[in-house]
Amino acid sequence: MAVMTAILGYNRTRLTWAGALLLVLLLPAACASPTRPPAHGAQGFQEVGTASWYGGKFHGRRTANGDIYDQNGATAAHKTLPFGTRVRVVNLDNGRATVLRINDRGPFVRGRIIDVSRRAAEVLGFRTKGLARVGIQIVRRGG
Repeated sequence: MAVMTAILGYNRTRLTWAGALLLVLLLPAACASPTRPPAHGAQGFQEVGTASWYGGKFHGRRTANGDIYDQNGATAAHKTLPFGTRVRVVNLDNGRATVLRINDRGPFVRGRIIDVSRRAAEVLGFRTKGLARVGIQIVRRGG
């Protein structure tokens, strides 16, 4: 402690108070982390909006829940649904549908409600277009 006092110019009491103050200031931010999404009712949750897909540079990297991202998997990113939730995604332009597992956070582009894997975009018929108007509904809640 004497070395810290000499180097930093603080005594033990100041360090203790500084640590306590830092804890008080950071605790609310930690409790409000984005990994704790708000609860959604499993029955009847529906959302309609724009979907996009992601792959390429994200393939092989870790997702928000710790999985290794596989652009050929049946997965998706959603801003608030709990990880592990299974959602039915329907392309409202062509009627194609698939069930995907939420394992990542996003999309981070205004106006989009879900990012799907490259393979899911192929199944839904919008990989070349890039975007689609979709509806999503919870099949089985994760978490």
